[in-house]
Amino acid sequence: MNQYNDIINEMASLSFFAGEEIMKFYPNKIVSEKKDDFSPVTEADRASDKLICDRLEKKFPEILCISEESYKSKNLTKINDIFFLIDPLDGTKEFIEKNDEFTVNIALIINNKTELGVIYAPAKRELYYTNNEKRSYQLNINNNENDVKFENSKKIHVSNKKKYLISTTSRSHNNEKTDNYLKNYKIKDKIICGSSLKFCLIANGTADIYPRLSPTCEWDTAAGHAILNGAGGSLKKLNGDNFLYGKLDKDFLNPEFIATNF
Repeated sequence: MNQYNDIINEMASLSFFAGEEIMKFYPNKIVSEKKDDFSPVTEADRASDKLICDRLEKKFPEILCISEESYKSKNLTKINDIFFLIDPLDGTKEFIEKNDEFTVNIALIINNKTELGVIYAPAKRELYYTNNEKRSYQLNINNNENDVKFENSKKIHVSNKKKYLISTTSRSHNNEKTDNYLKNYKIKDKIICGSSLKFCLIANGTADIYPRLSPTCEWDTAAGHAILNGAGGSLKKLNGDNFLYGKLDKDFLNPEFIATNF
């Protein structure tokens, strides 16, 4: 995996700089528009998208960038065995509400599987990433730091709990179906959270289970999936099948899934 050292370093640095770009919009009144799927998009989404895709395409021209905000402009008819999956601002609703629960997600997909992942929460200045050995780390970036200093990272791992679990569910997309599904488990406590931070909460042992029984797209999950794998957890379809990426024929829509510490 040493050949991917430059890629993971670039992904992590880019997520940080994109997050800094996003935060330039945060103190001001945030204006949003509705996309075709009625989800919101802001200038911060677009600025982050441009920064990430421009840099990745320049440094790794052989690897296709598939980003939520710009993939349709590529008029894709096929995709290669290796590509980036990018959500330049995951949790746009949380960004608009200014509750700090939004992230930048970048993943590297190889042969339909998520191999490397980076999630940066700019308002919290928390970075989660996988390294070349597919181990997961968390880095809290100080306010006076203007770059990623990997030496301050700490390895993270899921909890070993099998019962009396802590669940995490979506702040903006939870539903009764999800609540009913959780009745199959012994849940001690619940954490409501926006964006891909839910995967990070399981990866660092804060939470244990996250079922998603409402729509998501591949860029919502790929980075968190890689980080969860590297921390000893898993993300599966509800029937236990493996969760794969690159579903161009389905417009990159995900099936329902469950992310867990086991």
